[in-house]
Amino acid sequence: MTCYRYDAPVDYGLQRLRLRPPNGASQKILSWTVTTDGATEEAEYSDHYANHVTLLNIDPGTDKLEIRVEGTVETINTNGIIGPHPNTLPLWLFERQTELTQPGTGVAGLVTTLRARDDDALGRLHALSTLIAEKVDYLTGTSDSETTAEEALETGSGVCQDQTHVFLSAARCLGYPARYVSGYLLMDDRIDQQAGHAWAEAHVDGLGWVGFDVSNGISPDDRYLRVATGLDYREAAPVSGLRFGTAGESLDVQIQVQEQ
Repeated sequence: MTCYRYDAPVDYGLQRLRLRPPNGASQKILSWTVTTDGATEEAEYSDHYANHVTLLNIDPGTDKLEIRVEGTVETINTNGIIGPHPNTLPLWLFERQTELTQPGTGVAGLVTTLRARDDDALGRLHALSTLIAEKVDYLTGTSDSETTAEEALETGSGVCQDQTHVFLSAARCLGYPARYVSGYLLMDDRIDQQAGHAWAEAHVDGLGWVGFDVSNGISPDDRYLRVATGLDYREAAPVSGLRFGTAGESLDVQIQVQEQ
C-alpha cells in the first residue's frame, strides 16, 4: 500500500501508476488488483515501453490518497534471460543516456577498466555488475530519487536505484542497449519491506535481454517480479505525478512479498 497524506486539502493533482506487471518469459500473472481511495481513475494505456499505466485524478479537497495493490504471480527461473527484443522500439533507443545516467569521469573509469578485460559480452556485463558493487556500497539514506550515476560513484554509496543507474550508464558506453527495471524481490529473511526493488537489463546478442541485479550480485531468478521498464527510474517509477497548491505531504509505503 502507498499512502499520501496532505496537511491541507488538495485542489488538483494527477498520479501516474505503473503497478501492473506484464506476463512474460519469467512470470505469469494469476491475479492482480489495483484500488484507490481519494482519486478517480481517468485512463489506462500502454506506454511506448509496453508498461501498463493508470492515470489518476486526485479528488478535489482530499487530504489522503491510498493506492492498494494485491496479486499472485507464478514466477519462473530463466537465469535472468528475458529473451528477444520485440520490434516495438528500436534497440538503439536503449543506448541513449538520460539526465540520471549521463556518464562523467567516474563512469569513464569503469568503462576503461572493462575494455581492458578479455571477456565476451556476458562476462563483461557480469564484471561490470561486480565492479559497481565494489565502488557503490548499498547504504540507505545517502541518496534520493534525483541522485545521478556520477553522484553515486562520487559518494561511493546508494541504493539499488543508484547502482542500476551506474550499470546503465556504463553498459551504454560499452555499446550495450540497457534498461531500468522496477519490481519486487522475495527476500529470504523478511516479508515486510520498505520499498520495491530495481535492477538492470542489457541486450546481449544471441540471448536478448538479460537481467543484472548489482545489489545482490546475481541475475534475477524466480524470486523476482518485473513490473515496469524504462531508460531510468523516472520512466519506470511505480508512482509519479504532480499537484497544484501549497499543501505539504507525507508518504507511507508498506510492501509485503511472500511465497505461497
